[in-house]
Amino acid sequence: MAIEVKLPNVGDGIDSGDVLEIYVAVGDTVTKDQGLMELETDKATVTVPSPQAGTITKILVKPGQAVPIGTAIFEMEPSGAAPAAKPAAPAPTAAAPAPQPVAPQPVAPPPAPKPVEAAAAKPAPAAPPAPQPVAPAPVAPVPQTLVASASVDVADGGDLVAASPAVRRFAREVGVDLSTVQGTGEGSRITREDVLRSVREASARASSAVIPTTSRPATSSGVIASPVTPVASAVGGNKVPALPGTPGADDYGPVRVEKMSKIRKTIANQMHKSWSTVPRVTNFDDADVTDLEAFRLSSKDDYAAQGIKLTTMPFLMKAVAIALRNNPMMNALIDMENDQVVYRDYVNLGVAVDTDRGLVVPNIRNAHLLSIPDIAKALADMAARVRTGDFGVNELRGGTFTISNLGAIGGTYSTPIINVPEVAILLVGRTRKLPVVMDDDSIAVRQMMPLSLSYDHRLVDGGTAARFLNDIIALLEAPSRLLLAIS
Repeated sequence: MAIEVKLPNVGDGIDSGDVLEIYVAVGDTVTKDQGLMELETDKATVTVPSPQAGTITKILVKPGQAVPIGTAIFEMEPSGAAPAAKPAAPAPTAAAPAPQPVAPQPVAPPPAPKPVEAAAAKPAPAAPPAPQPVAPAPVAPVPQTLVASASVDVADGGDLVAASPAVRRFAREVGVDLSTVQGTGEGSRITREDVLRSVREASARASSAVIPTTSRPATSSGVIASPVTPVASAVGGNKVPALPGTPGADDYGPVRVEKMSKIRKTIANQMHKSWSTVPRVTNFDDADVTDLEAFRLSSKDDYAAQGIKLTTMPFLMKAVAIALRNNPMMNALIDMENDQVVYRDYVNLGVAVDTDRGLVVPNIRNAHLLSIPDIAKALADMAARVRTGDFGVNELRGGTFTISNLGAIGGTYSTPIINVPEVAILLVGRTRKLPVVMDDDSIAVRQMMPLSLSYDHRLVDGGTAARFLNDIIALLEAPSRLLLAIS
C-alpha cells in the first residue's frame, strides 16, 4: 500500500522551503536515507532523505514550488509492500470469462448433421486456448517500459550523477549538463572545478566560432535570438559570461529573467529591515599591521606544516573577540518590544562568506575562548563547508557580531549594513602600503589595514564605538598581545 512522504522539519524556525531539484522519477527504487530532492530554506540548502526503502509512485511537488513543513511531497510503495502487487494474479481469473467462447457452442448445433457439426464444433473449443497466450503478452511490455524510462534517467544524468547539491546548483546556473562532465573527485564525483573546466572548454569553443550578428534567427515571438551560448560568448575577443535565467525581451531588447531565490529574498528582507529600523553610523580608521604582517609571514610555514593556512583574518577575529569582551555594549542586543538591553556573555563571531547563491553569515561559536590557530582551523573548515553547501541552518543563527572581509575581493572602505539583531558590524578592506608620519616625524612606508565600523546608534554611542575600534587597532598593532590573550 502506498504511503505519503512528508517534508520533515529541517531546522528550528524554518516553516517552509523552495524545491530546487528533484532527484528521483516515478518508478525509481530508492533506499532508506537516499536523497529525494534538494530544498532551499532561508540560507541553507538541504537534501531531503527518503524515510525508508521503496518505489516512488507519485511526485507531488515540482521545482520552484514553495513547500511548507509537513506537506506531502511523494507517494511511495514501501519495499515490504510487494505482496500488494499480487492482486495482478486475479487478472487471469478475469480472463476465465474469455474462455466463455462456450457461447458459440449453442450456435453450432441448430441445423444439420450432428456427426459432422460435432466434429467441427470440437476444434472451436480448442481455439479459446489460443487467445490465452495473448494475456501474458501485455504483461511483458510493462517491465520493458520501466527499463526504458530508467535508461532515460541515466542518460539525463539524474540521481546516478555523483555530485553534491551545491555542485548541481552551480551547474544549473552556468548551463552545464552534469551527465556530460567527467568527475575527478573521489569515486568519480563531480566537483566544482570539473564544472568550471567544462565551462572553460565550451567558452573556448564559443570564442573560436564566429557568429555574424546579422544572421541571428528570429524566434516565433519575433525576438531576435541572442548569439550568446548557454555557457559564454566571445565579444571583441573577450569572454562574456552567460546570463542566468530564461530568455525574454523588454521594450529595448533581449533580456533574461530569473526567479528570485529564497536566499536572495531572505537577504533582501533582512537588509530592508536593517535599513528601515536601524539608525546606522559608520566610523572609519586604519590599523598599522606592518609588525603583524611580518610575524604572520615568518610563521606561515610553521603553521602550514600543521595544515593551517595562516591569514590575517584569525588575528583580526581574535582582536575583535577581545575587544567585544572589553566593550560589552558592542556585543549586546536591543529589545525594543520589552524595553530592555540583553548583554551576551559569549562571543559568536559571524563571518560573511561570498557564495554563488549570495552572502551567508555562519558564525564561530565562543570565539573568545579560541586561540589563533584554533580560529584559523575553524575558519578554514567553515568557509569550505559553506561554499559546498555542507552546513546546517543553526550555524547561521546565534551570532553576536559580524566581520565582513572586503579586502579578499578588493576595496578599502565601505558602509556595511548591520546584520540585525546585532548592533554592529566591522568591514575590513585590502591592506595596502602607505606613507605614514611616525612619532619622530619621519616618514615610513607602513602596511595599513582599512577598517569600517557600522553601529546601531539607538544603543551604541559614538564614544563607545570609537573606544571599541581603538581597542581592535591597538591589538592588531601589537601581535604579541594577541598571542598571549586567552579571552
